[in-house]
Amino acid sequence: MRFVNREDELSVLEDWWTSPSERVALVWGRRRVGKTALLQRFAQDRRVVFHTAGGRAVPAELQALSRAAAAALNGSGRDVASRPFRDWDDALETLFAEAARDPLLLVFDEFPELVRVSPEVPSVLRALLDRTPPGRLKLLLCGSAVRTMEAIQEERAPLYGRIDRSVLLHPFAPHECAALLGSLKPADLALVWGLVGGVPLYLQWWDQDETVRANLQRLVCRPDGRLLTEGQLVLATEGETGELARLVLQAIASGRTRHHEIADAVRADPTRTLERLLRLRLVDRVVPVTEDPRRTRRRIYRVADNFLAFWLGVVDRYRGEIERGLGPTILPVLMGHLDEHMGPRWEEAYRVHLRRMAAGGRLGDGVVAVGPFWREGSEAGEIDAVVLAGRRREAVLVGEAKWARSLDARRILRRLQADLALLPDVSDDPRLSVCARERVTSAGDDVLVVTAADVFG
Repeated sequence: MRFVNREDELSVLEDWWTSPSERVALVWGRRRVGKTALLQRFAQDRRVVFHTAGGRAVPAELQALSRAAAAALNGSGRDVASRPFRDWDDALETLFAEAARDPLLLVFDEFPELVRVSPEVPSVLRALLDRTPPGRLKLLLCGSAVRTMEAIQEERAPLYGRIDRSVLLHPFAPHECAALLGSLKPADLALVWGLVGGVPLYLQWWDQDETVRANLQRLVCRPDGRLLTEGQLVLATEGETGELARLVLQAIASGRTRHHEIADAVRADPTRTLERLLRLRLVDRVVPVTEDPRRTRRRIYRVADNFLAFWLGVVDRYRGEIERGLGPTILPVLMGHLDEHMGPRWEEAYRVHLRRMAAGGRLGDGVVAVGPFWREGSEAGEIDAVVLAGRRREAVLVGEAKWARSLDARRILRRLQADLALLPDVSDDPRLSVCARERVTSAGDDVLVVTAADVFG
């Protein structure tokens, strides 16, 4: 996998590496998000023992760790190639002692797999950390099994209080995707992002030299299509909440977006599962931007991950027949779903772009929130994006995004002007904004126009 982006995460790890008092860091997140690529880039030009756990029997894991350590320990007093580690105490004590001679980075990739076959490892690590002063060994633990990685950090866990940095890796934001699909036009990149999201591996599966139709034929409309089978794999593994997570995601994708509706659909309390899915950014909890999320009952849930939204909302209903060979005839039906699927995805890309603008100071001072607004039971009161600023949380910008290549702004601007009256607090001179894929006409110089070239450029 080609390594791009992740400058912020690399900076965090660099700070951790140079801190004399910090020893343990975690890198964790969902599958396919690029954790191993980040670790490999960070480990470049450093003295490193890089061990990827494979769920092997303990002797085989120790043999693999010995082979990984042989090069780093070359020239020291222990020849681990001929005299491999006997147990985890022997292995970790040797590596801790070796770091006293020269700084050493010890990486345990897929750490949950190691804990599964050797549950004593966190306790062995704790004992060594507690009885040795901060030295020159840096321990980096990585994993995709999110529940296990969360449990490592909890109060009763052996390593509680000994983890100095925790880096939760997320998929790429819209503007970061161009680094992998730079040959596509921004409007085409917007569509790809809306279908597969920001997971680096999914983006690299997309062939930039092929049409959307050809890519969907290859990735979805064949029994062996990577994205066809990937959806099942994500539902089976993400969050380690098993069947309940799958049921919650399916309920939200089918339109049951309120907590009580989800609970009725899954016949269980979904609270803890929803919290985990929220941390993974597979699900969003959305409230009207003008309301306090801690107090309001007007909240809904949506599938935040674009790929899962596409797979659950569109692909899954045809999966059985695709597996039976009807992919070529189903392909044009899938193509017909794309515009409907892309509507809410494009609105979210627009809001992400406004947040980036606000963070860069391009929407004025004191921006405190960017989000949608709606009133219960009133489509007329829906606004795709409202920007609030100041202690009074006044609306300083309202905007609408349409998944259209070209858009005449006049009708939209009239509606936005009328919708200002629905907001509780509005600044003296609020700005209006219109967003389309490629072109907005009749907007006027005072209107903020946003296109895919801005969002993905």
